[in-house]
Amino acid sequence: MSISYPASRAMLAASAVYGVYALVKPSHLADVMRADADERSGYDNLAKAYGVRDLVISAVGVFGPGRAVGWAVRARMAGDLADCVTLVTKADEGRVRAKVAAVTDGWAVLNFLAYRWDRSRG
Repeated sequence: MSISYPASRAMLAASAVYGVYALVKPSHLADVMRADADERSGYDNLAKAYGVRDLVISAVGVFGPGRAVGWAVRARMAGDLADCVTLVTKADEGRVRAKVAAVTDGWAVLNFLAYRWDRSRG
């Protein structure tokens, strides 16, 4: 019996939406990080890189065969955890660090839970 991975594919589709948002409005990351004017272009470039990464990984997971979903979910989780480390170490304020950690780690956990749920139903 083949697993269709509906929850994992839904999470990957949501990541694709973020990828588009990051490319259309890359300034959101500098805003969240409360970046100074001289740091904003670096965060804009980072947001664009996140957008491209998320679109590629999401496309593989959403449109690829079932075996690609596991790879895509693991790649998303690794990206989320790397984003957490990168952004938390750059944040100057405790509230910003907490928000960034909650969002990035939250996405990693949601992807993990979706994948586990799909596998348990398969």
